[in-house]
Amino acid sequence: MKYILWVFTIVFISCQTHEDKVERETDFNFGWKFALQNDTAKPTQIPMEDDQWRQVRLPHDWSVEASFDSTLEGCTGYLPGGVGVYQKHFATPAPQDQKSTFVLFDGVYNNATYWLNGKLLGENPYGYSPVYWDLTDYLTSDGKDNVLTVHVDHSRYADSRWYTGSGIYRHVKLITLNKLRIPIWGTYLTTPEVSEHHAKVKLEVTVENDQDTESSFIITTSLLDANGAAVASANTDCVLDKNNKDVFVQNFEVDQPALWSPDMPEMYKALTKVIKDGVVVDEYTTPFGIRSVRFEAGKGFFLNDKFTDVKGVCLHHDGGLVGAAVPRGVWVRRLKELKACGVNAIRTAHNPYSKEFLDLCDEMGFLVQNEIFDEFDYAKDKRQNYHDRHDDYITRGYVEHFRKWAKSDLTRQVLRDRNHPSVFMWSIGNEIEWTYLNYRYVTGFWKDPDDPQNSGNYWGSGPMFSPEELKKRYDESEKGDYILTETAERLNKWVKELDPSRTTTANLVVPQTSMVSGYADAVDVVGFSYRNKDIAWAQKYFPHKQVTINENPGTWDDWKQVLENPGVFSNFMWTGIGYIGERHGDWPSKSGWSDLLDIAGFRVQGWNYFKSIWINKPHISIGTLPIKESGFKITGFSAQQLPNNNGSYRWRDSRMHWNYKEGELVMVEVCSNHTIVELLLNGRTLGRKSMSECPDRIFRWTVPFEAGTLTAKAGFDGQEIIAELHTTTQPVGITLTTDKNELLADAYDVAHLVVQLVDKEGRAIKTENVKVEFEIEGEARLLGVDTGADDNTQDFQSNSILTNKGRCLAIIQSTKKKGNVTVKAKVQGFDTQQVVLRMN
Repeated sequence: MKYILWVFTIVFISCQTHEDKVERETDFNFGWKFALQNDTAKPTQIPMEDDQWRQVRLPHDWSVEASFDSTLEGCTGYLPGGVGVYQKHFATPAPQDQKSTFVLFDGVYNNATYWLNGKLLGENPYGYSPVYWDLTDYLTSDGKDNVLTVHVDHSRYADSRWYTGSGIYRHVKLITLNKLRIPIWGTYLTTPEVSEHHAKVKLEVTVENDQDTESSFIITTSLLDANGAAVASANTDCVLDKNNKDVFVQNFEVDQPALWSPDMPEMYKALTKVIKDGVVVDEYTTPFGIRSVRFEAGKGFFLNDKFTDVKGVCLHHDGGLVGAAVPRGVWVRRLKELKACGVNAIRTAHNPYSKEFLDLCDEMGFLVQNEIFDEFDYAKDKRQNYHDRHDDYITRGYVEHFRKWAKSDLTRQVLRDRNHPSVFMWSIGNEIEWTYLNYRYVTGFWKDPDDPQNSGNYWGSGPMFSPEELKKRYDESEKGDYILTETAERLNKWVKELDPSRTTTANLVVPQTSMVSGYADAVDVVGFSYRNKDIAWAQKYFPHKQVTINENPGTWDDWKQVLENPGVFSNFMWTGIGYIGERHGDWPSKSGWSDLLDIAGFRVQGWNYFKSIWINKPHISIGTLPIKESGFKITGFSAQQLPNNNGSYRWRDSRMHWNYKEGELVMVEVCSNHTIVELLLNGRTLGRKSMSECPDRIFRWTVPFEAGTLTAKAGFDGQEIIAELHTTTQPVGITLTTDKNELLADAYDVAHLVVQLVDKEGRAIKTENVKVEFEIEGEARLLGVDTGADDNTQDFQSNSILTNKGRCLAIIQSTKKKGNVTVKAKVQGFDTQQVVLRMN
């Protein structure tokens, strides 16, 4: 009889679960007011009078709204910071005695202080870590609106080596929960055993009882596949003391699991419900993937027991013209382009990214090396890198808070991110050795403390001392107030306490010292930064320690390290996409370092180069450069050229056109994964080249320019592939294209519109430029315009722009109103072009 009643209870619970869905989160991005402040003083009268403030919606980055200014700092892209205040008026969502209310900020840059109705909630200095506050005790109960105030102090605007953005630049959620509840980030799901036929899933559920009485309840969880079908379930009877919390464990077994990988990013959901007296009082969804990861020194990385090469890129967090407040659709476009040339991994350089970004990596199939800090105990120089050599106010950064806040910031990041299947490694830090001065001098290459960037021949040489001698030199070296190994061990311990299922790493830029000092041993796997010369040395003397590449320029030599050394499983090139900043003294260049996509998300020639390396399908493409800009000597027409130095053997952002002066000597560079390539000009052959002649897998010819058609050809009979460049003629008009014809009327969805100058044959003209003006009719807003040029310092937020390479980009965003939107592109002397988008 007891068994029958138990079955009835479960059926009843299932019905209740279906009918009584609990909504935890509310979008809290709309209806904010914003004002810039004249000084750094925090307000004393809170809430503030905001009748005259701007209406803004979040995410919001006020820095990207400003003009580029050569008198500002290149490290953060010649854009300003400042101090801003946000306020939001809202009704109390539920009675305080029945529900608890929280507000969750996914990222605010930076030094943010929070109040509700004038009551201090707290502060969060780190601009990248998520934070939430319990609002319950401060909510109004008399029917009046509440006022949430956020003071953001980014007056130290050059506090980073790259563009950070300013303001509430990530999503905000209002979360209303029962007094018996799963807290924010309250589940932890792992897959301890995985095979193609069977998987074990472990779910740890934290439950809080914020009541004055003991509570008995049931936790029921269903694992749902991508189609919503239940593949496993569990029910747990629980008791929790008053004003207490505990962790409850549920175990599941899944037959024939769909395994998550970059090629097949299969996702599941764990739907967990807390049921008390037959009523669902809380419901928590945990997206997850079933996959296994394994790292072995000398053998490499194994995903789902399959040896896997990690074809990675480093990225900074800005999205070009949208700054740090990047709409989901902007990342989707960029990630699709990275995927299309073979990228399967991303390193989040050098800080926590948004939850939304990791969600996309889960769904689209990217492995993520999730990085936490760029500095530990000592500051880096924001303008010149290495250790800090400035003491001005504007460059004071997170180091000021690290000792006090590191554990809290790390904890919040790991708790938020540890269920993402895309996250396969935690990186505790990036090139930290620069700031512990003895590390570089131990190597023997740095000799002059007054000239810290004079590294001798460090970048071109392997270690000059044996490990024993390096260890002796390290032990005898002068240490500072803090020991890097001790700090790293502490950070690694905190990560492992929260997530023992994942591997930890750090990006080592002085591995010769780090391997003997104990720093390398503080993490599981060490990644070298621009130190291919140290890989064989490390494998020889430290065979127990797995070494790989966490950052490099992105050359054939870098990828050869992976191909020739199975244990070196990863390549993270710097960078996959151009970003704002790291341009001290380089005005008007405010961005750069794009290996695959420029800052506007347009392909550069490196996209073709790495596609020819990383995608196992036939590829051929052409780039061109005047010989005087190529880095090669003239050694005869149609001959494999000799480099001025070995550094010339690399891809560069060569031009994708065939328009030069008659007779001008042009270096033609062909990217292909075929072993033999033939080049033809106007149908006549210029000879064939073998890849055996190409140290960097780029086929090269010197060709006197002649107008017409340049053709590269490869492949066996009946399977030939070709690439062509045509000399374009006078421009006759423009084209206007969009990546979407329909947008969701949700005020989030975006469309990318590209204008391209064309000749009478409809061919893209990349050597002339025109001014384009955009006009929008209907309910959509223009987020901005750009060309992708590093030296374009025109305001992003404009409706007109001078093209670069004959093209430009505009991004529009929907509102919440449905209907048609017409976008027109106007160029003086040419027919106006337009596209019509539907807002649904």
